[in-house]
Amino acid sequence: MNCRHCNNKLQHVFCDLQTCPPSNAMVKPEMINYPETYFPLKVFVCDKCWLVQVDELEKADAIFNNEYTYFSSFSTSWLKHAKAYTDYMTERFGFNENSLVVEIASNDGYLLQYFKEKNIPVLGVEPTANTAQVAIEKGIENIVDFFGSNLAGKQLLAKADLILGNNVLAHVPDINDFVKGVKIALKPNGVNTFEFPHLLQLVAQKQFDTIYHEHFSYLSLTNLKSVFETQGLEIFDVQEIPTHGGSLRIFTKHKEDNSKKVEDAVREMLQKEATAGMTSLAYYQDFQQKVDQIKYDFIEFLIQQKRNGKKIIGYGAAAKGNTLLNYCGIKGNDLIEYVVDASPYKQNKLLPGSRIPVFSSEKIAQTKPDFIVIFPWNLKDEISHQLAYAQDWGAKFVIAVPELTIF
Repeated sequence: MNCRHCNNKLQHVFCDLQTCPPSNAMVKPEMINYPETYFPLKVFVCDKCWLVQVDELEKADAIFNNEYTYFSSFSTSWLKHAKAYTDYMTERFGFNENSLVVEIASNDGYLLQYFKEKNIPVLGVEPTANTAQVAIEKGIENIVDFFGSNLAGKQLLAKADLILGNNVLAHVPDINDFVKGVKIALKPNGVNTFEFPHLLQLVAQKQFDTIYHEHFSYLSLTNLKSVFETQGLEIFDVQEIPTHGGSLRIFTKHKEDNSKKVEDAVREMLQKEATAGMTSLAYYQDFQQKVDQIKYDFIEFLIQQKRNGKKIIGYGAAAKGNTLLNYCGIKGNDLIEYVVDASPYKQNKLLPGSRIPVFSSEKIAQTKPDFIVIFPWNLKDEISHQLAYAQDWGAKFVIAVPELTIF
C-alpha cells in the first residue's frame, strides 16, 4: 500500500482496529438473518509526508450512497456552529448577492440555508441523493455527484467566491484530485475553507473511535500543507475550533493571489505540531496501547454493572459508537440493551456489527435505565442536558473516550 498523497510505500502501523462493517451501514430489520461484510480497519502513517490513512477497501461510492443515514440537521449544536460560520465568513470576506458559495458534501443543506437567508447565491455538491433531496426541498440547488477535478472542470470552472467543506477532506480517497478540483473551481481571488478533526487532538485525547472506513485520511496542518501546495493552493490562515473533539479550520487561496497575506497562525500551528512530535515516527508508535486500555476499561465496566443487575443503554447511533462497540467485540444486546437516536433515519434499525436495536428517545422514560452511554462524546453536554430528566430516577451518564467517565 502506498501513500494516497505522495505515493511513498507505507510501512508503519498507527493502529489496528481489526475488522468491522462500515460504520454507518445500519442493518434493516428484514436483513437480520443476512451476513454483513467486514473490512480491515488498519491505519498507517506515511514517514515522508506524515499523512495518516486507511486503505480504500470499502469504496467511497458504496459508503456514500442513497441510503446514507447521516443527516447533519439533527444536531442543534452543529446548526449553531454552521450559522456562526456563515456570519463570520460574510463579515470577514464581504460575500453578497453577487457571490457564489459552493459547499462540498453539503448534506441536507444544514449550512447553505444560512447563506441563502442572507440572499447569497449557493450551490451544494453532495453525492448522497437522499440527503441532497432534503436540501433541494429547502430551495438549495444541488449537484448530486462526487466532487473532483472532472466535475469542477465541467461545471464550476472559476465560478466560486467561496468553496467550503466541513468534515469532508477525511472522506476523500483521492485527496490530490479533490484539492485539484478546488483549484479549478475557485475564482482568482476566491477563498476556500475546510474543517476537519485535528490529528493532534485525536492522538492527545485517544479518539480512536473517530477512525472508521468513511475516514480515509487523518489530518494535520503539516500533512495538508504539502497536499495543497502540490495543487497550487496556499494555506493563509488556520483556526482551532472545538467541534468533533478539537478541529482545525484552514483557509486557502490561489498561490498567485497576493491580496491575502499568510497569517502568523499558520506558522504557529506548524510549530505546535512539530513541537508535539508529529514529524517523527515515535509520536505515532504507542497509540495502540492507549486504544486497548480504553477497550479493557469499557468492557470491564459493562460486565461489572450487568453482574450488579443494572440496565445499560446507549445514546447516539453514531459512527464513533460503532467503532467502539465493534472493536470491543460487543455483539447483541445483552450488555447494552438498546440505543436511542434523534434521527428517524436510524430508528427501528440495528447497529452494524453489534446488531443492537435503535429506537427513539421516548424509550428512555419507559424503561428507566441505570446508565446511559453517550457514544458521540463530542456532544455530551448537549445530550446530557436533553436527557436531564433521567436523573429523576438516578440514571448516570457514561463516556468511554478518552477514559471511562461516569457523571
